Amino acid sequence: MSKLPKEYKFLDLSDYGRPAARFIANSIKETSLTPIHVTIGFIISGLIAIYCILEGYFIWAAVFLVLKSILDAADGELARIKNTPSYVGRYFDSIADIILNFLFLLTIWHITSGSFMMLIFAFIGIQLQGTLYNYYYVILRNMVNGDTTSRVFEDHAPTAMPGETQSAVNWFFWTYNMLYITFDKAIYYLDMKATSANNFPKWFMTAVSSFGLGFQLLIMGIMLVLHLENYIIPFFVGYTGLILVFILIRKGIN
Repeated sequence: MSKLPKEYKFLDLSDYGRPAARFIANSIKETSLTPIHVTIGFIISGLIAIYCILEGYFIWAAVFLVLKSILDAADGELARIKNTPSYVGRYFDSIADIILNFLFLLTIWHITSGSFMMLIFAFIGIQLQGTLYNYYYVILRNMVNGDTTSRVFEDHAPTAMPGETQSAVNWFFWTYNMLYITFDKAIYYLDMKATSANNFPKWFMTAVSSFGLGFQLLIMGIMLVLHLENYIIPFFVGYTGLILVFILIRKGIN
């Protein structure tokens, strides 16, 4: 089951690992493995990537960054194949992502001569980039009756789905909200009218998907392989400027 009806699908630059993710999900669908197990798998892959960066094994770091992206897609694929949507899984995935994002940048800062303030700016930038993409993508999915596990506004804990407890959903929601609310509100206030927009062209969504986490990690991996580690943090600081460009384009479309 796709997140979007076929006629609304677009080329998602951050979703290059989807074929491999589907293969993994289909390979384990008859096992006792759950989407949570796969999420733990991408956490382990991310931690191995960090170790490789610290040791200077940049090619292997890139491999595990890409593997992390693939597994990040595979947990959702497995949930859809097994028809076991879960708010706990959705929030756990996002919580793991934001923590790993900070650790990736912290590790790169550690091995380079960059300033800690630039690290903070890069982290904020990466999160705002991903938030803008997710904001538009969730609005589009809701508009065309696509996947609704993610919500445009995460302002209260949702009702637990079958197989999960309300207390667990509440705890994971609170943790997710604490980590993401600042970024969510910042993007919402920059483009409040997006929620009532009725046109998100495929070319536009493809362009904005360059802000997706998978594409961010791919860029990070490529720059490591090319021994451009000193430029990774400054790149993501500068790349953040495209947020305003995409918002202006979105407003011009509708």
